[in-house]
Amino acid sequence: MDTKWYLRIGRATEIANRRDRIIYRMLEIMPGVLAWGTLIGLVILSIFQPAWVAVFIILFDVYWFVKVLYLSFHLRSGYRRLRENLKIDWWSKLKERSDWEDYWHLIVLPMYQEPYEVVRQTFKALLDSKYDRNKMIVVLALEERGGAEPLKTAEKIKGEFGSEFFKLLLTLHPQNIPGELAGKGANECWAVRRVKEEIIDPLNLPHEKIIVSVFDVDTNVWPQYFALLTHKYIAHPNPARASFQPVPIFTNNIWEAPALARVVSFSSSFWLTMQQERPERQVTFSSHSMSFRTLAEVGFWQTNIVSEDSRIFWQCYNFYNGDYETVSLYAPVYMDAAVDETFWKSLKALYKQQRRWAWGAENLVYCLFAFTKNKTLPLTKKLRHGFNLVEGYYSWATNALIIFLMGWLPVILGGTAFNVTVLSYNLPRITRTIMTLAMLGLVSSAVISMNLLPPRPPRYGRHKYVWMILQWALVPFTTIIFGSIPALDAQTRLMLGKYMGFWVTPKSREGVGKR
Repeated sequence: MDTKWYLRIGRATEIANRRDRIIYRMLEIMPGVLAWGTLIGLVILSIFQPAWVAVFIILFDVYWFVKVLYLSFHLRSGYRRLRENLKIDWWSKLKERSDWEDYWHLIVLPMYQEPYEVVRQTFKALLDSKYDRNKMIVVLALEERGGAEPLKTAEKIKGEFGSEFFKLLLTLHPQNIPGELAGKGANECWAVRRVKEEIIDPLNLPHEKIIVSVFDVDTNVWPQYFALLTHKYIAHPNPARASFQPVPIFTNNIWEAPALARVVSFSSSFWLTMQQERPERQVTFSSHSMSFRTLAEVGFWQTNIVSEDSRIFWQCYNFYNGDYETVSLYAPVYMDAAVDETFWKSLKALYKQQRRWAWGAENLVYCLFAFTKNKTLPLTKKLRHGFNLVEGYYSWATNALIIFLMGWLPVILGGTAFNVTVLSYNLPRITRTIMTLAMLGLVSSAVISMNLLPPRPPRYGRHKYVWMILQWALVPFTTIIFGSIPALDAQTRLMLGKYMGFWVTPKSREGVGKR
């Protein structure tokens, strides 16, 4: 019997054992219960015990203010280290080593229905890399369900770029494979297995010498990315026990994006920059790199989940009983903000993108269940990661609502007896003061965002820079509408057993190729 069968679970309905299925289902219910319990509890207590809620709100605001200062420090530190890396010629540093040519790069680009211009720009960025392209195996992984047009795009790409790399392979992931969830993880798994069968095994390439990088097909790599990655990989004492995480920066189409999408995109990049400074909390997200040997040992990505990018870290972490880490690269990869054909379609796409990311709560359930089964993993690691996961997803769904909306509840619902108290008089003033001080931290966010902007397209006037700064006043709105609410939406669906499928973010770049 496979002693680690639990590492391939996607949802409670897949578990045959009744007791285990009930435990897993209860864990799926937990995030939604915690979030809704807090929000509903605050409303009820605001009616019957408004003083309690008022004290809680003040203490929570103070906690949030301290946390903002703490995260702002990490943002500035992470950004500084990223800027320092951008100045280093990693390609020259790598060539000082005698063993770098022993390593291969397997680059996986899962594709659905993205237009030719988007895919071509990604391949152009690979060509612009300061690295030996004869050490690159590139896989453009298509979906059968994507239809005929992507196949034409892929053939056009192969005709244009096929001779530029050691190998360029096109794969077609069949639809409706039993037990699979149609999505990125299943496509990646299919593609990498084809590469193993058709290239790696016939050429006897050593698994431990192959570095696998997975990028969304809109990802433009920084020219020094593979040189830095290879340098860090070789220098690591045990690279087979590590994933390597760059910083996704969503600026490919940032000038075309609505202000709301720009704020959310920059906020996401900033959060991921902060995580580079917190290795105890960092897991893989979106673009990531790792050893092919490791990937093969754990059975590749799961094909029955939505958030395969983070799940692969937790698979490895539990498979190796805690002997696994995510290494911060402090290197950018440039991706698309959520932009569709119209303003309202863009906002809808942005919401769905954030909800899909928030569906990562399925990894919280997965980990807590795995921790109950893995008797080898040290208890301290179970407690630390368990707490971080619960706190992270709980905060995602509740913090913005508590800070920007719930603070007024005791005054509104507390009744006359509470409203004549000194606490009632001071609550809005204290809350407003703390929020104002915390919002001052947005100044550094605005400055960093301006430094991350790509060149301004000629069709936009200089006045656009003004809006790029003023847009940060939208943060209270975006953290609720595109933060807490989609997280609450995802956790509610998980709580009710309304499992989500994989939703592909549309890629729309007006004027691509004209910049």
